[in-house]
Amino acid sequence: MSRHPRFEQISPEVGELDEAAVDEAMQDDPDETLSMIADLTAATDPKLRAAARDLAARLMLDLAANAARRRRGIGRIVTAPFRGEGDIDIDASTEAFEGSGPRRRVRVEELKARTWSKRDTAVCLVVDRSGSMGGKPLATSALAAAAVALREPDDYSVLAFGRDVVVAKSQDVRRPGPDVVNAVLTLRGFGTTDLTTALRAAADQLGRSRAARKVVVLLSDCRATEPGDVEAVARGLDELCIVAPEGDDAEARLLAANVGAKIATVGEPSEVPAALVEVLERR
Repeated sequence: MSRHPRFEQISPEVGELDEAAVDEAMQDDPDETLSMIADLTAATDPKLRAAARDLAARLMLDLAANAARRRRGIGRIVTAPFRGEGDIDIDASTEAFEGSGPRRRVRVEELKARTWSKRDTAVCLVVDRSGSMGGKPLATSALAAAAVALREPDDYSVLAFGRDVVVAKSQDVRRPGPDVVNAVLTLRGFGTTDLTTALRAAADQLGRSRAARKVVVLLSDCRATEPGDVEAVARGLDELCIVAPEGDDAEARLLAANVGAKIATVGEPSEVPAALVEVLERR
C-alpha cells in the first residue's frame, strides 16, 4: 500500500480502519480515497479486508445516492386509477359519476387521475475487467454498480467480462445493493477482451425483463482482442450506452459512432454517477 500516502493514517493499527480518518480523506481527495479503499478490499489481512469491503460498499452507495438526489426528475404524465394522488382527470372519469344535481353520486373506484409515472427501464451494466482492475478502475466499476443498483433497483443486472463473462447480479434475481458492490470489488483484471460475448450475455439478461426500455451500459475502452462481430451484436441491442476512460476512448467513440450508441467519458471514479445520468437521460 506504499503508493497510497494516506494508508497509515486510515489504518493506524493492523486490521483496523479509522472511519473518521477516511471521512477526512474523502473530503480532501475522494478519488484517491475510493481507490485506496478498493485496493484494501483485497488486503491479505482478513480483518482489514472485511472492514474495507463493508466500508467501500457504504461509501459507493452513499456517493451514488447523493448523485441520484441531484439528478433531474424523469418520467411522464399518465392517466391511471385514482389512488389519492395526482389531479382527477374529469374527461377520463365520466363513468364514475351517476345522476345529476344534488343527488349526483361518485364511484371513487372508477375515478382516473393524471399523475407522474417513472420511466419503465431495465439496465444491464457490463464492466470490462480484462485490463488493470485495482485502484481507480476497480473503484470506478464498483461505483457504477452502486449507481445502477440505486437507479433501477427492481430491474437491473451487472456483468463483468474479460475472456469469460461473470454474473455479479442477474436481471431476475433480487440481491442487496451492498452485496452487488462487493461482488464487483472482488473482481481482478486478467485475460483477453471478448466484447462480442459480453454484449450477447447482456442481451440475454435484458431478455428476461418486461420493461419498455432496455439499456446496456458498457463500461469499457471497447478494445476487443477476441474475434467476433462486435458491431453486429451491438446493433442488435435495443439501446447501448458506453462509458469509456478519459484519454483512452478512441475505440469506444468509433464503436459508438458506427452503431448509434451514446457515449460519455470519465477521468475519475467520482465522475461515474454523473456520466451514467448523462448517457441514460440523453435523448
